Amino acid sequence: MPATGSTEVTAVPTRDLARLTLLGALVGLPAGVVAFAFVGAVHVLQDLLWTELPEALGADGPPWYLVLGLPLVGALLVAAARRLPGDGGHSPVAGLSMDPLPPVAAGGVALAALASLGFGAVLGPEAPLMALGGIVGVWVTRWTGVTGPARGLLGASGASGAMSTLFGGPLVAGILLLEAGAGALAAATLLPPLAAAAVAYVLVTGFGDWAGVPMAGLAVPDLPEYDRVRPGSLLLALVVGVVAAVVITGARRLARAVQATEPRVGRVPLLLGGGLGVGLLALAAGGLGADPRDVLFSGQASIPALVAEESVGVVLVLVVAKGLAYAVTMGAGFRGGPIFPAIFLGVGLASVAVAVLDASPTLAVAVGAAAGMAATSRLLLSAVLFAALLVGRAGLDTAPAAVLAAAAALLTVRLLDPPPRTA
Repeated sequence: MPATGSTEVTAVPTRDLARLTLLGALVGLPAGVVAFAFVGAVHVLQDLLWTELPEALGADGPPWYLVLGLPLVGALLVAAARRLPGDGGHSPVAGLSMDPLPPVAAGGVALAALASLGFGAVLGPEAPLMALGGIVGVWVTRWTGVTGPARGLLGASGASGAMSTLFGGPLVAGILLLEAGAGALAAATLLPPLAAAAVAYVLVTGFGDWAGVPMAGLAVPDLPEYDRVRPGSLLLALVVGVVAAVVITGARRLARAVQATEPRVGRVPLLLGGGLGVGLLALAAGGLGADPRDVLFSGQASIPALVAEESVGVVLVLVVAKGLAYAVTMGAGFRGGPIFPAIFLGVGLASVAVAVLDASPTLAVAVGAAAGMAATSRLLLSAVLFAALLVGRAGLDTAPAAVLAAAAALLTVRLLDPPPRTA
């Protein structure tokens, strides 16, 4: 499920880069605002539907009829959103896409993503954020009259600004764009996207006396310090990398098989069946001792509880249910990003070693996140850097193991699902 992009930007003359860098910085601010508004709306909707509504019904957690019913409602909303221009955004089965969408697609992208992420679909916010940020960039190109290859560069700048707010800074966004090959970005043409990412991230850091917009950090809280690399840690990283690649490749193949049934069964029935399947998987996991809410959603918020789980059975239940729900969600036609659920699966596989072998939970987060992201995005450096952000200062010494896990996952997924040959 590699990141894809076809924006040609390498032909931008050097003399135009200064102007484009200023325009990139201009794109960064509205792209960052759009990203904050979208992420905030997702959090509010999830809290309203899955916390406040059950409390109003007198339940301690979501009752079974909400676990089944809310994904079905989300499926109907996604079906409606995909009738709007833009088909609700890019399909997560194809991975992260850098291809820009026209401004007229903004409403459909936002509605489809909110209906997916807010109502329990097993996807993350990264793909719609990139799409909405790219739409901001495309809108600026029309407003400024920019034409030619520079249009794609400003579209990438908008996506970079949105990614910066989610992935923890302009460095991650820049590396992801460079490694994903968004139009074969040359080093010099990274300037506008980096300027956009930097300006967008100022919304997080604040400026002068302004403290910035509150934003939850990516680092997993309360991880113990991992201060020494051990041979067993490197072996664990290799095993997790290979197994994560096998699991995620299997999920992708299942998603493609589900997606292939759409012409026969129809879009709305497939979405409804997918929503019902996700709800049933969550209920089944709950019946086996897991929290149904850990099966739903992207999985980012569930990582602390996952690595702290002492029951191997519960961890395996979550990995199986989450993997199946992930595949069904993607294949049925919901909209969102594929990265965060894959990271959850990688961390879940590594958490088996925490429960069985008393391995470090910090190590499990690092190698699991690196393996999961590398397997689904086929990006090595971005996966390692993102894993480092998740473990923070407590996991500085996990870097060698994270690199091995990401490399093992990347090599395995390329063997199992080779990239198409170019002529």
